[in-house]
Amino acid sequence: MKEGGALAARFWRGFGRLGERGPEDGQPLMVIPGFLANDRTTLGLQRALAAAGYRVVGWGMGMNKGVEPDTLERLAGQIERHGRSAPVILVGWSLGGIYAREVAKLRPDLAAKVITLGSPFSGDPRANNAWRLYERVAGHKVDAPPVETNTWEKPPVPTLAIWSRRDGIVAPASARGRPGESDRQLELDCGHMAFGVSGRAYPRIVDAVRAF
Repeated sequence: MKEGGALAARFWRGFGRLGERGPEDGQPLMVIPGFLANDRTTLGLQRALAAAGYRVVGWGMGMNKGVEPDTLERLAGQIERHGRSAPVILVGWSLGGIYAREVAKLRPDLAAKVITLGSPFSGDPRANNAWRLYERVAGHKVDAPPVETNTWEKPPVPTLAIWSRRDGIVAPASARGRPGESDRQLELDCGHMAFGVSGRAYPRIVDAVRAF
């Protein structure tokens, strides 16, 4: 309930135009939304990263309703178009971070680095409070997605896992990962929804992207 309230309370951040923002010569960056979120949900985070000097865009694929057989290929196409021959920083919130890690394995040439925000890439895929809802919406078992993947395997690009022990949806250990599953881990003091929608979390996320 607390996590859902955090999302509803910041609904106003989703108003405004979608599309690329930030300096035209800024390093390209894409924000990939979490499960049942879209580019409007992450618009506040996109604005914060654009204000920091990045050329930012959302994923442009509507609401994230779970992985489909062509999700990673479509996402790779979106990244390639945004980068215009330059590698793109991928910032993925929750399930979006898993997409970011997986597309960076398929097309490491497209990804400059991957930053995950509360993403359950490690351990038991049921170590979160949303897996039953995921299965109902996505139409497949959480441990049997329609793509071949080992979510714990580290992408061949620099990878930062941002996690929180106050995450009310994803088990902190799943978002932090085991040794070798990411290059660096950073703890933030915030809830799961706050990664994507909290103005208090944005400066710390921006600082982490810059520093990594």
